[in-house]
Amino acid sequence: MSAVGIRGERDQGQDVRTSNVTAVMAIANVVKTSLGPQGLDKMLVDEIGDVVITNDGATILKQLEVEHPAAKVIVELSQLQDKEVGDGTTSVVILAAELLKRANELIKIKVHPTTIISGYKLAARQAVKYIQSHLVHKITEDDTEILLNAAKTSMNSKIIGSESHIFAKLAVDAVRLIKTQGYITGKPKYPIQSINVVKSHGQSSNQSELVRGYVLQTQRASQQMVTKVKNAKVACLDINLNKFKMQMGVQILVDDPNNLEKIRKKEMDVLKERIHLLLSAGANVILTSKGMDDLANKYLVEAGAIGLRRVPKEHLRRIARATGAKIITTFANEETGESFDVSSLGEAEEVYEEAIGDNDYIFFKGMKKEQSASIILRGANEMMTDEIERSMHDSFCVVKRTLESGSVVAGGGAVEMALSIYLDDFSRTLDTVEQIAVAEFAEALTAIPKILATNAAKDSIELISKLRVLHSKSQSIKIDEKGFKYSGLDLIKGEVRHNLKHGILEPTVSKVKAIKFATEAAITILRIDDMIKLEPKKEQMPGRH
Repeated sequence: MSAVGIRGERDQGQDVRTSNVTAVMAIANVVKTSLGPQGLDKMLVDEIGDVVITNDGATILKQLEVEHPAAKVIVELSQLQDKEVGDGTTSVVILAAELLKRANELIKIKVHPTTIISGYKLAARQAVKYIQSHLVHKITEDDTEILLNAAKTSMNSKIIGSESHIFAKLAVDAVRLIKTQGYITGKPKYPIQSINVVKSHGQSSNQSELVRGYVLQTQRASQQMVTKVKNAKVACLDINLNKFKMQMGVQILVDDPNNLEKIRKKEMDVLKERIHLLLSAGANVILTSKGMDDLANKYLVEAGAIGLRRVPKEHLRRIARATGAKIITTFANEETGESFDVSSLGEAEEVYEEAIGDNDYIFFKGMKKEQSASIILRGANEMMTDEIERSMHDSFCVVKRTLESGSVVAGGGAVEMALSIYLDDFSRTLDTVEQIAVAEFAEALTAIPKILATNAAKDSIELISKLRVLHSKSQSIKIDEKGFKYSGLDLIKGEVRHNLKHGILEPTVSKVKAIKFATEAAITILRIDDMIKLEPKKEQMPGRH
């Protein structure tokens, strides 16, 4: 009887764990220096030569071509944090790597992985409970100052940190503009995908502006059309407004040359009738995702209407939703003719074209159904406007999560340090084998404030010691009147301060999700003790046996 063989390489036990931890630490080291307000940027150049300059953890890891399976888990972790919260993508990767590193050290001293996993799960649960019971600061929608500070905190580490007061106001105003009510829950929702961000080169970045309406980067189909329409009736079409042609594969055999001219005329008349249907329904702004030729433009110019062609479907859907229009895919009706229903038109107070920088933009303002917000970003070059857009997206997410969860926590390492002290004390109350894993989890949390201080070129040991003292004092007294539990780092002066008073704030959900996701990712990789890389099957040449 032959032994069972595996076609491929097999690594077992400690070798696999060491390999996984090394790969994860390598990923964490890539983003480590970009954490915090004094973090540095990365320049990423792809195979085509396109350059991306950023310090957003998720963007950096998305650009990397990672092959190691364990490292892929960490890359996906940062994407998940970006999708769920929008901010904290770097810290979640660093925390997961630190947890893994410490778990690997425990395994080397013969602590079983199952013990570490249950200890980490217990510590994560306790950490989340402690955040929600002791460290949160409740807010309402009217706390503009807190919302601005939360937005500024997320921008401090980005390229627009020096102008955060301008961009924070843009972010808060834009998110408030798109407020809607949830259909099922009835609670306020802030769908940030409704905020349209338009980038235009030129001028300084602090000349970016918020537009209460929808801005479309396109121009009129003909320069002879009017540039402004008031009380606009908007038709959104997914139809070609070119001269009518028969479908592919349809042949017309003409036996009389005189009929040829009639066919040509009929082709023109079909388009003329379609334009007439739209205009007679009252439409004076016509958008189509397909073509619009000179003949159609001629009729629209005569009627004093604006026509926009090749509008991307995503923008067409948003404009239709905001104006109350229906997207029409065919003019055909049940009576084998063609018609256009007036109820399919949307409404806007005004639609006009305006040039910003080198490009023309169409502005839709005062839309009937939903309030829209657009932000026009200015900047010196494409790389700068791209990075400002990424920074703004993070801030939108932070403001949205703060408004929806209704609570914030102090930033600057305050939460991590408070949890570290709490979990360290909590581990001493455990008489089970999980004690050592909970203590290591507590120590892993201090990695965030340490790296923040190191990136700011400050003495991390001294600052962490001061933080430890304040948070220990806060948890040993019954009533923390001086707010020691909000003590965090001031990375400009290299001091410890009351970060809640100084406006260094983060949404609670950002910290809670970061701890949950980092723990889950670490556990996923920690469970692995065997890795088999299968060899690709060799295909036999046809006809040979």
